[in-house]
Amino acid sequence: DWKIVSEVAARMGFGEAFAYSCAADIFREHAALSAFENGGSRDFDIGALAGLSDEQYAGLDPVQWPLPATAGPARPFSDGRFFTESRKARLIPVVPGQPANACDDQWPLILNTGRIRDQWHTMTRTGLTPRLTSHIAEPVLQIHPIDAAAQGLAADAVAEVTSRWGRLLARVEIDNDQRPGSVFAPMHWSDVSARHARVGAVVNPALDPISGQPEFKHTPVRVRLFRAQWYGFVLSRDPVDPQALAALGDPDYRVVVRGNGHWRGEIAGADAVADWAECARALLGADGEWLDYADPAHGRYRGARITDGRLAGCVFISPGPELPRRGWLGGLFADGALDARARASLLAGRAPAGVADAGEMVCACFNVGVNTILNAIRDDGLVSVDSIGSALQAGTNCGSCIPELGRLLAQARGAAGA
Repeated sequence: DWKIVSEVAARMGFGEAFAYSCAADIFREHAALSAFENGGSRDFDIGALAGLSDEQYAGLDPVQWPLPATAGPARPFSDGRFFTESRKARLIPVVPGQPANACDDQWPLILNTGRIRDQWHTMTRTGLTPRLTSHIAEPVLQIHPIDAAAQGLAADAVAEVTSRWGRLLARVEIDNDQRPGSVFAPMHWSDVSARHARVGAVVNPALDPISGQPEFKHTPVRVRLFRAQWYGFVLSRDPVDPQALAALGDPDYRVVVRGNGHWRGEIAGADAVADWAECARALLGADGEWLDYADPAHGRYRGARITDGRLAGCVFISPGPELPRRGWLGGLFADGALDARARASLLAGRAPAGVADAGEMVCACFNVGVNTILNAIRDDGLVSVDSIGSALQAGTNCGSCIPELGRLLAQARGAAGA
């Protein structure tokens, strides 16, 4: 925000140089600097926009640069001149080579890393948007069924991924689209939002000799089942950070994301916990009304804290990863006081009969869940991605969920034919 920039600069003694009165002031300075001492020597030049009025900036459509103040080529390099001292292109011969580190019996799988659909870099901005965190809320390890079976990995378990350089923990996602012998883990989670989920700790340090880019698409790794004694999740109206989750048995695996009106923590631990009710209160607070269900013999606990008639937080613990989906419970935080049916269903973790549960998010643009889509496919006879879009809008904006819509159609066809 330009106001924050200006106020901080003023308090540091640089107010005159940062005397902005609106966002357009900053853009005009940015455009002018792109043209400063340029004269065609640098590719980025939008000097023609340095004189925009506030109204013109507010209505500015995307433009193609370079856009110098003086006439120039409409497209980069269309005049055969490049941004080098000689103005000639420099071609670098590249000899294909093998990865710097090969797989072997100890490190048999290839780790690939990159972005997931709705996140960017370390989630400092996108991670604050509940619609974007609702699709993939945790670091995942996508693995082909063949490799998952070989390592005894089931969906929603936690996998331990190790390399010669480090270790991470991630939720297992069985994915037929993964190539056997390769696994994928996203790059977005850091020590701020999770514990033991930083993929950079695992990636090999080999660098391209010209660009300096790491060889993050090919790291030999070993994947094993993380031997958790328990799995769980916590939902809270008040903010929760990964460090605070230490109150729940100091879990080895802990991730926190922001939901709609609440915070969500995913946890798994290797050490036994003596009193889950005490741990839950240590994290969420002991005041208010608590509803508890405990089965210590089988390692199960469910607790919910209610204040002023509204859900303040809940903790669900199980000996395995089989836990209620978080969608319906998370939606209660956006509601007012709990009605009798919602209150009675809290510890079941699922919507009462007759209450719609949209399910986990598929289309973030239009807030369309998986249950809504599958129900429409079944009940309305939807047979294509286009028909889903016409009925529900899913897939009609950015289009990034279209592959998932196709998989849901195939899933529905398979269920119908079974």
